[in-house]
Amino acid sequence: MPLLPASARDLDRGLVAGFGVLAVMIALSIATPAQLIGIFAGAGIVASLLTTVRRTAVVAVAALLAAFVSAAWQDNAGTFDWFARILMCAVLGLVAVQNAALRARREDRLERMTVIAETAQRAVLRSMPTAIGSVGLAARYVSANAEALVGGDLYEVAETPYGVRVIVGDVRGKGLEAVQTATTVLGAFRAAAFTEADPGALAMRIDETMSRILGDEEFVTAIVGQFEGDRVTLANCGHHPPVLVQSGSATTVDTGEPTVPLGMGSVPTLSEHPWPRGARMLFYTDGLVEARDDRGEFFSLDDYAAELGDGTVEEALDGLVAHLLAYAGHALHDDMALVLAECEGR
Repeated sequence: MPLLPASARDLDRGLVAGFGVLAVMIALSIATPAQLIGIFAGAGIVASLLTTVRRTAVVAVAALLAAFVSAAWQDNAGTFDWFARILMCAVLGLVAVQNAALRARREDRLERMTVIAETAQRAVLRSMPTAIGSVGLAARYVSANAEALVGGDLYEVAETPYGVRVIVGDVRGKGLEAVQTATTVLGAFRAAAFTEADPGALAMRIDETMSRILGDEEFVTAIVGQFEGDRVTLANCGHHPPVLVQSGSATTVDTGEPTVPLGMGSVPTLSEHPWPRGARMLFYTDGLVEARDDRGEFFSLDDYAAELGDGTVEEALDGLVAHLLAYAGHALHDDMALVLAECEGR
């Protein structure tokens, strides 16, 4: 999600904080006979952390005026302390304005980079078809809040001679580098999905590609699935196992001991599972199960997974996303990719 300019509420908060500090400082200077040099200048510094350059300047000028009129209760007009206070407020006011300007430039730069990264990410993740053969499909990508950079969550599906194949993964890290890595993973998947005999071989082919370009501490967790007839075959490369929903209940699919992520020499063990008509399978990334509420408790997928069997696959995913956003207070700290597949039979 792009980093947006500060809202009107944020701007008002900066002004309130700045003038609030100034009021406290004025009261303190009236209540004590001590000559607190530069005490009013703190108001501009506080405002510079929260609001715009112009509004910071307003607070800084108000602090400077307060320094001038402080002689009325300090009875020190024309003294060294009075001039020192005015000078200190003027200098620190300029510092506050400059600080606000630097912060604004950093935020603008971050906004531009985030927009570029998000645009690239959206281009990488192609639209999910509503169905391929007997497999109904729906996908959702939910960006994190404005404070977080875009991540490298990915998904793709392909109809191959071996069945419908899907990959869902999560690149370690964020920003443009993560998006570029996700692009490489998807490119390797699209190239090998039509030639490799099973999901394990497909995962190893992707791993070979990633091993040549990733650094020592970089990797991609992923799960590769293959839907063929009434069976689904999975290859888990250090990723969360999917959830199977059928007959009104939901269970986590046992994909066996997951191997290391892609890019680290992954050699996944295949697991095969029944895929009856009407069953649904949810693939997801970290953003779903690592979302927290205001008490710091993780979102419990188990509490809502059974609802994924209700309505269409599109409606089911929308319901899950709504539950998550309500739980996390609409403030996710990690991007999330979801793919829900349904066996529609033939």
